[in-house]
Amino acid sequence: MAEIKSDIEIAQSVTPKKITEIADVAGVDEKYLELYGNYKAKVDYNILNDFADKPDGKLILVTAITPTPAGEGKTTTTVGLADGMTKIGKNVVVALREPSLGPVFGVKGGAAGGGWAQVVPMEDINLHFTGDFHAIGAANNLLAAMIDNHIFQGNALDIDTRNIVWRRCVDMNDRQLRFVVDGLNGRSNGVPREDGYDITVASEIMAVFCLSSSLDDLKERCARLIIGYNNAGQPVTAGDLNAQGAMAALLKDALKPNLVQTLEGTPAFVHGGPFANIAHGCNSVMATKIALKLGDYAVTEAGFGADLGAEKFLDIKCRFAGLKPDAVVIVATVRALKMHGGKAKDSLNEEDLDALEKGLPNLLQHVENITQVYKLPAVVAINAFPNDTAAELQLVEDKCRELGVNVALSEVWAKGGEGGIALAEEVVRLCEQPNNFEFSYDLDLSIEEKIEAIAKRIYHADGIEMSSTAKTQARKLTRLGFANVPICMAKTQYSFSDNPDLLGAPKGFKITVRSLKISAGAGFIVPLTGDIMTMPGLPPVPAAEKIDVDSTGKISGLF
Repeated sequence: MAEIKSDIEIAQSVTPKKITEIADVAGVDEKYLELYGNYKAKVDYNILNDFADKPDGKLILVTAITPTPAGEGKTTTTVGLADGMTKIGKNVVVALREPSLGPVFGVKGGAAGGGWAQVVPMEDINLHFTGDFHAIGAANNLLAAMIDNHIFQGNALDIDTRNIVWRRCVDMNDRQLRFVVDGLNGRSNGVPREDGYDITVASEIMAVFCLSSSLDDLKERCARLIIGYNNAGQPVTAGDLNAQGAMAALLKDALKPNLVQTLEGTPAFVHGGPFANIAHGCNSVMATKIALKLGDYAVTEAGFGADLGAEKFLDIKCRFAGLKPDAVVIVATVRALKMHGGKAKDSLNEEDLDALEKGLPNLLQHVENITQVYKLPAVVAINAFPNDTAAELQLVEDKCRELGVNVALSEVWAKGGEGGIALAEEVVRLCEQPNNFEFSYDLDLSIEEKIEAIAKRIYHADGIEMSSTAKTQARKLTRLGFANVPICMAKTQYSFSDNPDLLGAPKGFKITVRSLKISAGAGFIVPLTGDIMTMPGLPPVPAAEKIDVDSTGKISGLF
């Protein structure tokens, strides 16, 4: 039996093309290319001016069922689909999120795909890459430093030190930093106060960065960031501190999308990386717009399951950026569906049609949401595993066809683009169909009504329960003029509900909203449900323990 290679061994076994060749394939003129070595580059966003009159390509969104420890392979499918479309002669550009160092060194892993469907250089992409996240962290922490300096220097804005909502950040899982007290050891070291850190992907700067349509837009969004409230209860912004110019200066180069390639040489932008359980979960608007101009088809993904990433892609990103998807791919595995049906992880290799049938409602609810709520054409991609049986695959296909949706077997992990041809052909067919894309709620609804619309229409909950704190905050945000902005739900990724233990497609529950947070720079309200952690911790055995580098600089143990 042939030895199964790890993702990093597969990636290192392929010699990538020079990034200048990939730029030529994508149609990027040399004047817009900023090289970061031989295999990665930034593309100046001013390239959009050259393509202003060119029609956009078709937009394909890849999403997934509710995630389980069995894995779904959404990024792998996204990459393999793009390579499959290239194999059937289509001009395709991929747009993905950047990985956070927290999961890379923690438990989840990176975000470069897997097997023979990866973007490369995967080591660089998963470790530092072009420094975008460091720039975002620097801009976040510059603002934090300016807040505390303003207070130390006399506090002319009368900032209430007990009501500062801006936290520091670091791109690492470090539970020790969730809550800190700083400014200690005498007056010369600042004003003592309670503070804390978020992981960089949870910073509002990340959301601002990914939703900005230009450098000027980025600066304006930074100015709107609410850092806290004064003693009269009025919001204080980064603009009040005159911080937006310096923040934008730190971010100006990071805002340029990163160009890399798949293992098969398909151009790919990897740019921005908000998590979908605490933020909006999509790569940058800038990268998506450039991909749409360069390719006849742009394939992108959204984080976690369709109830989180796809909902936010459609209701927030598409609304802000004026995008309209042409087709949606919903990734599932038989293994994960059996877990949703109550099958134990160590028994997933056994055929179990009963567990599969019990877990299928999770997939079918995601399908129904995409096709009935958003009115978009969809295909289910079954990410194939060797132990999937013909009877199990047939059951999935039969149930999906009852909803009018086709199923395509995806074998891209093992076969690369060749294993994605069937999926590619179905996606191309769907892209030619007209659709009547709709949002799941109207902006002119009240804050509570918008949250309830998401809970009922997307999660299939009976309704919502707002805490007294959330109700008070909703009234305050309405009074401050924030009633007509989109909603960005902060919810567990492991369930349609706010209880991670409720698998499948639970019924008879309500979504409990503990509190509301305004992200004025990003332009949305974040309802906090359940126990959402904005600074994860490392597991008992972190992935970092297995990562190493030899004397030549070759990295091992990454994945």
